[in-house]
Amino acid sequence: MLRLRTMRPTQTSVRAALGPTAAARNMSSSSPSSFEYSSYVKGTREIGHRKAPTTRLSVEGPIYVGFDGIRLLNLPHLNKGSGFPLNERREFRLSGLLPSAEATLEEQVDRAYQQFKKCGTPLAKNGFCTSLKFQNEVLYYALLLKHVKEVFPIIYTPTQGEAIEQYSRLFRRPEGCFLDITSPYDVEERLGAFGDHDDIDYIVVTDSEGILGIGDQGVGGIGISIAKLALMTLCAGVNPSRVIPVVLDTGTNNQELLHDPLYLGRRMPRVRGKQYDDFIDNFVQSARRLYPKAVIHFEDFGLANAHKILDKYRPEIPCFNDDIQGTGAVTLASITAALKVLGKNITDTRILVYGAGSAGMGIAEQVYDNLVAQGLDDKTARQNIFLMDRPGLLTTALTDEQMSDVQKPFAKDKANYEGVDTKTLEHVVAAVKPHILIGCSTQPGAFNEKVVKEMLKHTPRPIILPLSNPTRLHEAVPADLYKWTDGKALVATGSPFDPVNGKETSENNNCFVFPGIGLGAILSRSKLITNTMIAAAIECLAEQAPILKNHDEGVLPDVALIQIISARVATAVVLQAKAEGLATVEEELKPGTKEHVQIPDNFDECLAWVETQMWRPVYRPLIHVRDYD
Repeated sequence: MLRLRTMRPTQTSVRAALGPTAAARNMSSSSPSSFEYSSYVKGTREIGHRKAPTTRLSVEGPIYVGFDGIRLLNLPHLNKGSGFPLNERREFRLSGLLPSAEATLEEQVDRAYQQFKKCGTPLAKNGFCTSLKFQNEVLYYALLLKHVKEVFPIIYTPTQGEAIEQYSRLFRRPEGCFLDITSPYDVEERLGAFGDHDDIDYIVVTDSEGILGIGDQGVGGIGISIAKLALMTLCAGVNPSRVIPVVLDTGTNNQELLHDPLYLGRRMPRVRGKQYDDFIDNFVQSARRLYPKAVIHFEDFGLANAHKILDKYRPEIPCFNDDIQGTGAVTLASITAALKVLGKNITDTRILVYGAGSAGMGIAEQVYDNLVAQGLDDKTARQNIFLMDRPGLLTTALTDEQMSDVQKPFAKDKANYEGVDTKTLEHVVAAVKPHILIGCSTQPGAFNEKVVKEMLKHTPRPIILPLSNPTRLHEAVPADLYKWTDGKALVATGSPFDPVNGKETSENNNCFVFPGIGLGAILSRSKLITNTMIAAAIECLAEQAPILKNHDEGVLPDVALIQIISARVATAVVLQAKAEGLATVEEELKPGTKEHVQIPDNFDECLAWVETQMWRPVYRPLIHVRDYD
């Protein structure tokens, strides 16, 4: 029985009552000294059976709420809008604030979808979705889930890139955590506003230097952290109240932003060196102290920093870099599925990566790791991976200034390319004779007819993956690739394209892997995210390729099936973490009992265990309380 009493809460109890997302949003609007205790003393309290007692992703049963009236309608994680039932309208003093008709969630989704369709441009649709999320979180995710294929390019690439470019001009209200390199001493305080040590499962952080295909976007990079977390919820059912999007404002070298009077970030060049490294470490250590069970997801850092940061922290904590590991994983899954159709092994193929930035190097390293896992030695694993970047084909003829440290191990002996124009893609293709051509260059049209037909001379069914995004930066479009190869090419792209003469082209989107990897790491409470865990995700995804059953289908599944796909990928990751002795969830006790939580060993049983813990966009009953124990 709930026992009521009068209390004046501390700020910690207020955060716990509100839940991490709500607390951060409301506390951000007022300083601690002016925090309105009388409004938030009643807070929010979730009481009810938890399906996942150690992860708490999915919860069911009522939510005990102290808010009422306008305050309740202004909390997106609690607001039901016209979906409030009659009894809750009376109990929470909402009757005069809502029209009389009571709508179902499905009816609300249909209404929201009609409004979405009336938005004239993709950017306007993106803005509508953002506004809806600020109003009603359950409705937002229910809309996305019902129309996932249509909204995907709106809330993520390519439209989210445009929204990020316009962040300071489109700004409505803050969302996420903003950390300032000129104020390093309050990093822990800023992060701490989002909850207590057991409140957060996943953190996405960016320094905004390499956003999508559009480069340095300064403080606007918060938009990529927000978008990635929306996909974590949409694709993998991660509770949206148990995540934090973070941007590290370390300055910007984007001159347009620096001279824009409306820019909201620090107006200074990007900080480098020890001050930057110390700031990154300050963030990581603060996040680990505050939220020791949270996975840290690094997103859209510049090439040198991305690898350096990942290499430093991946042996110590559960962390993941989507540009390096996610891009590499989904690309390798596409390649694996395509090679299954061709009856070839990756050890017998030559791969040319055009554009050796974070994404290109991530792919190269993922392929390398896979080859080593198959038993190849270091030299053999690297010999069939070729990289082209701004100086051309990476060879030992280049200086240290022309190649980064992560690129150098892949450089080829210059003696083998005497007389070859190593700066021209067509000539490099003629010399290398690749079976697989991958584009991460953001150079539109780079895979032209001459290049493709040169490739066709050496391999009857080329695998061509123009992955640069947004769409305007693609190296080639599927219609041309099929035309130039008489339909023989196996193609996946970085952005969505319509079918060509009935032939589907898969979108080689990271969303097929990173949500499942993240969910698997969360549910297993893995100590680390290892190469073998990622390899398990790759193989699981490749096995779901439609092309294995119908050669006119794609090398990756339909994005409409994303929750099913993510659940299976997460299961593979959970089982691999358990096999490696990295899963700690079994060490935790169910609250109030002496019974251990056990991860099932069988894939199907583990899949069922994973699926029961995925958060779903449904309205839960609300019970009104004033004060509580």
